[in-house]
Amino acid sequence: MINSLFPQHFFLYILLAIVASLLLSPLAILFANRIGLMDIPGKSAHKVHARPTPLAGGTALIASVLLLITIFGFWDDPFVRSLCLSAGVIYLFGMWDDARGLSALPKLLGQTIASVLLIQSGVSVHFIESLHPAFLSADVISALDTGFTLLWLIGMTNAMNMIDSMDGLSVGLSAIAFVFFLPVTLASGQTHLTAVSAILLGTCVGLYFYNITPAKLFLGDSGAQTLGFIVASIAMAYAPVGLPPTTSWFVPILLLSIPIFDTTLVTISRLRRKLPVYKANRDHIFHRLIHLGLSPLRAVMTVHLVAVLIDCLAFVALSLTPLWANVIFGAILLAGVASIIWLESPKRIPMESK
Repeated sequence: MINSLFPQHFFLYILLAIVASLLLSPLAILFANRIGLMDIPGKSAHKVHARPTPLAGGTALIASVLLLITIFGFWDDPFVRSLCLSAGVIYLFGMWDDARGLSALPKLLGQTIASVLLIQSGVSVHFIESLHPAFLSADVISALDTGFTLLWLIGMTNAMNMIDSMDGLSVGLSAIAFVFFLPVTLASGQTHLTAVSAILLGTCVGLYFYNITPAKLFLGDSGAQTLGFIVASIAMAYAPVGLPPTTSWFVPILLLSIPIFDTTLVTISRLRRKLPVYKANRDHIFHRLIHLGLSPLRAVMTVHLVAVLIDCLAFVALSLTPLWANVIFGAILLAGVASIIWLESPKRIPMESK
């Protein structure tokens, strides 16, 4: 059914997803309040909100997506089924983490289970395979590609969760990615990805209304991790038509470059200061922009603006020769390295994170 859709259908999906998210979010907030799923001010050093806020974003996200997929009858698509099943595992472990506070090992277990379920359905990167290494056996190539897939899915799931340090930040970055997925997946003939992206875009727009400052709900681990996993899955499944891997391999990386940059920044920063990498702190890119004098709203807008610019460059590069496409990627990579060096100056690290 998805393969027979017309482009105008996707605007209907966006519209109904916005409406569904706007209507279901208050119910998710009520549910979180009822079971005591709240983010309490002062519970951790990095928490700066003034009042208890329900961790309802994940529930609103999952409820909206499942409702619309059911209404439109998309369950017959194998990718949609496997994505929903895998994302459901991420959501459940995230809810467990929101409620009880999990250590790193159970979180990793849940993310691994979800990733393996997606891989078993046939969704995987084929980076090593695309290079046609004659000196490697088919089994070794398959194992390496599976390893890269696990690293990508788990890494991006955690990266989106780590950058969720301010109202509207993660949900906005996810919405931007889904906006870019719409035309390119439609052009590649992957209308199942276009349909899912349209539904998720509308859902993120509705969530943004409740998550922007002053937030009525937080995404929590259940929401941020689920968004990260879904964005990573669609980026991995997207396959440009007629383009060699040497031109298109970096597109998923650039689409998620902001979470990747933030995770790299805080990891390097915490290792240099001998702090636990996974212990929440006020050293993310958002906190540093605030420390440099930007208002919270302008800091969020700055991160979103940079994401839009990099995503534009990613797809501009697809129209270039492999040499120039990789030059653009290399320039963005160098700019990221220079930014980390600049932001790691002691005067640009917030005092409360030292």
